[in-house]
Amino acid sequence: MDVATVIGLLVGLLSLIVGFLLEGGELVALLKVTAFLIVVGGTIGAVVVSFPGKILAKTPFILRYAFTKPKERQDDTIVELINLANISRREGLLALEGEQRKFENDAFMSNGIQMVVDGVDSDVIDDILNRDIELYEQKILSIGKIFESAGGYAPTMGIIGTVMGLVHVLGSLEDAAALGPAIAVAFIATLYGVGSANVIYLPIYTKIRNKLAGDVLIRQLKTEGILSIQYGESTMILKKKLYAFLTEEECRKVEQKLTSRSGSVNADQAFQEVGQL
Repeated sequence: MDVATVIGLLVGLLSLIVGFLLEGGELVALLKVTAFLIVVGGTIGAVVVSFPGKILAKTPFILRYAFTKPKERQDDTIVELINLANISRREGLLALEGEQRKFENDAFMSNGIQMVVDGVDSDVIDDILNRDIELYEQKILSIGKIFESAGGYAPTMGIIGTVMGLVHVLGSLEDAAALGPAIAVAFIATLYGVGSANVIYLPIYTKIRNKLAGDVLIRQLKTEGILSIQYGESTMILKKKLYAFLTEEECRKVEQKLTSRSGSVNADQAFQEVGQL
């Protein structure tokens, strides 16, 4: 579970409620079933019309995707790639077949290693892996757009609910004293629509996109590393290529992990050697 996402949603919702109460409002004034039904029901209906059933059925998957932490870290991925490169240079590319079992839960990495072991041409490997990345990105975004669409429909549904409420109010102007509260109730629908769009739907979609960007970066690292191993390039060249994806601080973390495995070169010294290459 990605605690930051949950905390962000709670802080956003509670800030709106607490701010309303501090202005002298009453909590019961925010609880209007009719406004909720119009906004939420209307938004769900519009989303259902907009997407095919096979995409809508994956809503639970994309919610889990948004609310869980990334399974892989960039520095761990680079360490694994460098380890594979060292094995291939010492024992040959066929030795990677034994290492492939470590990536049973990582189809992308496993397929890449298998193609290297099978002697597939580097251009073909590059094309297949990059095509895989592109299709993966399209798949996640196609499902994530459910929340982007909901964020667009919700404010409009809120306005519709408010207009409906105002029509009812203006149709019964005999009681002037009740006019003000009735208008206030009508605008609750707008609050539900704008609030849900900007605190729930659109932030979740942005979270999906940001997490996807991290996943794509890791797959690009793997592609670069697999191709470098297939070319038989030195570990130093591989580091130079992979470190281009990272900040200096992240590069030093990778060097610390590598030196902790080998127990040899100082991390700062190793990082400087790569930078001078």
